[in-house]
Amino acid sequence: MKDTRSLASRLKDRIRIERPVTASGFKGAGSGSWETVQDDVSAEIEDVLPSRDERLSSGLNIATRRARVRLRYRTDIKADMRFVDITDGTDGRIMQIIGGPAKLGREAVEFMVEDYSTAGSGA
Repeated sequence: MKDTRSLASRLKDRIRIERPVTASGFKGAGSGSWETVQDDVSAEIEDVLPSRDERLSSGLNIATRRARVRLRYRTDIKADMRFVDITDGTDGRIMQIIGGPAKLGREAVEFMVEDYSTAGSGA
């Protein structure tokens, strides 16, 4: 069923767009950081229906949570960037871009993202 609400009425979430900054020098290899591209961007974060998105990594069971992130049309977001959910005023969910952008007409773009957590009991 197609959502007939206007784009502006659906962009109720707030995200920060970040890009990786590589560390300089040999000793900094693998220790880069993230810098803000744009803070406080209107977006729509829509979780994908649950599935068994779990895998084993270094002895830990890792669960991924996938979502779609829609925002007003722009062309400056690259696949190595990430989104941080700041809807509640704090740094929440950190979402790596895994797909997109997909153009949604002339007004929006959509990205597939995922965030990670350890799955199962912490005991």
